[in-house]
Amino acid sequence: MKLVRDLIPTIIEESGKSCMYHIVQGDELQERLYEKMREELDEFVENPCLEEAADMWEVLHAIFEVHEIHHRDVMNKAEDKEEERGGFTKGIVLEKVINEIR
Repeated sequence: MKLVRDLIPTIIEESGKSCMYHIVQGDELQERLYEKMREELDEFVENPCLEEAADMWEVLHAIFEVHEIHHRDVMNKAEDKEEERGGFTKGIVLEKVINEIR
């Protein structure tokens, strides 16, 4: 059993097959979305492409919805944080912080 896109049961039935499914909510939906995000991330790592990125975005959008967070608010916060502290594109890996002042 795994979380699938909302139209998958309809697509299966339209192909002449049948399927069994149930709908989850609350904590179970949240956990299944987290599992789905890990699955989609693994697929993206294996094959980084627009299709896999879109799958991750769709799952992330659903996670935001579960937590009542609007994606525009996330984008605005991300822009603020990038302006204040930068992004992650330069590949900087912090090794340690030295306490002495020079």
